[in-house]
Amino acid sequence: MNTMRIGIDTFASAGGRSGVGVYLIQLLKRFPLELFELFGWDYDRFPYTEVAGVEYLSRCRFNGRTANTLWHLLRYPLLARKRGFSACFFPAAHRRIPYRSPCPSAGTVHDMAAYWGSRKTRESLGLIRMIMPDSLRHLDRVIAVSEFVKQELIDLVNVRESKITVISNAVDSAFFYPRPRNEESVVLIQPFSFRRPYILYASRIEYPIKNHVRLIEAFGIFKERTRYPHRLVLAGRESHRADRVMEAAAASKYRNDIFFTGHFPSESLPELYSGADIVVFPSMYEGFGLGVLEAMASGVPVACARAASLPEAADHAALYFDPKDAEDMADRMVTLISDHDLARECRQKGIERAKSFSWDSCAEKTLALLKSLG
Repeated sequence: MNTMRIGIDTFASAGGRSGVGVYLIQLLKRFPLELFELFGWDYDRFPYTEVAGVEYLSRCRFNGRTANTLWHLLRYPLLARKRGFSACFFPAAHRRIPYRSPCPSAGTVHDMAAYWGSRKTRESLGLIRMIMPDSLRHLDRVIAVSEFVKQELIDLVNVRESKITVISNAVDSAFFYPRPRNEESVVLIQPFSFRRPYILYASRIEYPIKNHVRLIEAFGIFKERTRYPHRLVLAGRESHRADRVMEAAAASKYRNDIFFTGHFPSESLPELYSGADIVVFPSMYEGFGLGVLEAMASGVPVACARAASLPEAADHAALYFDPKDAEDMADRMVTLISDHDLARECRQKGIERAKSFSWDSCAEKTLALLKSLG
């Protein structure tokens, strides 16, 4: 009889709604559930138990990053001992982990954005920046979602390379796949109506890391050069300093062709991708670049920044630009929309590239790593 019991921390996973939440749900669909117990906020219980039917322990009565960080420091070790965990897994190890674990532990680091650019001003004095480096070094194994993140772990927080395993995230091919394109001038995705043709960027609205302001500038250059009827659709919830992005859009000569959706339902993303002529991904920083692969899996040509992990994700299937150069960005947008043969080639390469990122493979490798801890 297998007596191994692995705890899984669901804190900082947004109840399955964030990228980390999707990652955890995809793993749980493929894990042998008799080995696992989940713990987290009670209001996050439903998404995981509905998908997996796994035992869920409600813990930490207080909301907020600081309160939950303190819970991990003071209360998590008691829980791990009481439940007799053979090992514990932290799917959001870049956001929430204990200082030390009484049982062997592994965590997944999706990015090191807390150490990037202006985000330092928000988090450099917080508990995450004071505690995180030592906490990551105390993990027995660290999963990095890309070679780029692996190198950041080595360079920024001095995690030993021998502890790090790269296991890429993936794209759900049953959800994101090429859909037949019709000639309708409007795409209806309740409660939205999108007039085609449009250029898409699906990401939270955050300045400057997501680089919306330069994309808005590049869109203006694109419109000036081509006089094409395209609109720019920016799909995502408002986040840090979103007002700067809104101001840039309002100041654009082409503001009437720039459309903000606000929070966009994830279940409708495939339709939104499929209706776009191209997807542009100008982000200055990404730990993995899931949006790029989602667009490619949907059969849409992609232009993206030569920055962070994006070239690692897209490889030879995208057109690249300098994310700090709006003219260069606009050049790629013009090329990808004007050159139909090139767009067709990028579309086919993108579909093939996305197929190489499998949740089955991700889950299999992650499970083997967790079992090795026990």
